[in-house]
Amino acid sequence: MPALTQPLSATQPQYEKLFYIDNIRIILTILVILHHTFITYGASGGWYYKEPTTHLGALIPMTVFVSVNQSFFMGFFFFLAAFFTYSSFYRKGTRQFVTDRLVRLGIPLIFYTFVFSPFLSFLVYRFTKEIPISYSQYLSVFDGWIDFGVLWFVAALLLFTLIYVLSRKLFRTWTQRSLPVPETKTILCTALLMGCISFIVRILFPVGWVLKPLGFQLGHFTQYIFLFTIGLLAAKNNWLEQLSYRTGKQMLGVAIVLLLFFPVFFLIRTKLHMPIEWYSGGFNGLSLLYSVWEQSIGMSIIIAFLAIGKQYWNTSSLALSYLSRCSFAVYIFHPLTLIALSMVFRNWNADPAMKLLVVAPLGVAGSFLLGFLILALPGVKRII
Repeated sequence: MPALTQPLSATQPQYEKLFYIDNIRIILTILVILHHTFITYGASGGWYYKEPTTHLGALIPMTVFVSVNQSFFMGFFFFLAAFFTYSSFYRKGTRQFVTDRLVRLGIPLIFYTFVFSPFLSFLVYRFTKEIPISYSQYLSVFDGWIDFGVLWFVAALLLFTLIYVLSRKLFRTWTQRSLPVPETKTILCTALLMGCISFIVRILFPVGWVLKPLGFQLGHFTQYIFLFTIGLLAAKNNWLEQLSYRTGKQMLGVAIVLLLFFPVFFLIRTKLHMPIEWYSGGFNGLSLLYSVWEQSIGMSIIIAFLAIGKQYWNTSSLALSYLSRCSFAVYIFHPLTLIALSMVFRNWNADPAMKLLVVAPLGVAGSFLLGFLILALPGVKRII
């Protein structure tokens, strides 16, 4: 996918391949797979099948991983999607762009909802309940037809994209003034603002509250909206080209310092006897502290990835090219790999934390292999 590097004008961007963006996309896709694997075996979150460990020594690092991951990885996807949305819109024009988005996002969404998600639910039901039932019998009593599953992201991205197109049609003037690339102070102030707004949103919609049937966790959407908008601004103003390695190192340092806050969160909860639910939302100081921390470490990691990636990862190879090309297919179909593996190891007489160590690498490798095979099917590349 071509990437914007140097806009010639407000309506004529220039394009150039940014290999490090493709490499970051691969890393983010791997993190999605690992995230759901960790949830399967004990970390907090929703998933098709859960077999949680009870060992505190395993739960603590699993919780740290999922919490840090949640602070940035999906928001990063929205940022990258918006970055390419800006360039694609000008390259294709409104009609072709909207048609392309409806095909590439709408068809996978319909497929997942009405075909793939019921099949995944059947697999879990069939092997956990151990009841001999055919797929047709299961579908006759199935009542969860509107379920976007992991494609809630695709549904939200389609919504954001259509809002962007509508806004461009309603507000045709697009400022010619360029905005300078944000420095560390501006980035941290933006993260602070995102944290405060997230805190307010989570008073009504705490983390874990899901808007059904869309699957949107509105407690996280402050970041998603901000980063989608920032992605558009980054494309228009050529921020990625201007982002300095020095800023990336500074933000990496901030992220490392913020990572050390986990013992602080633990001490606050245990010494002050605060309910763990307060981390998720509500009008309380712990929710405010966690919201600001989450957005700050998330933004720090994203900027560090972009700046350091541009410095060291802006190369490609045949293998990396294949991995990047099948990332979207991997994102769509990785639940099948994880569910199949968790069913295979379900009767293994071992602690779930031990199963995690086996299923995680197999899940990553198997998901990319499945994604590669899916793309080899006739006509699939035209959609995903």
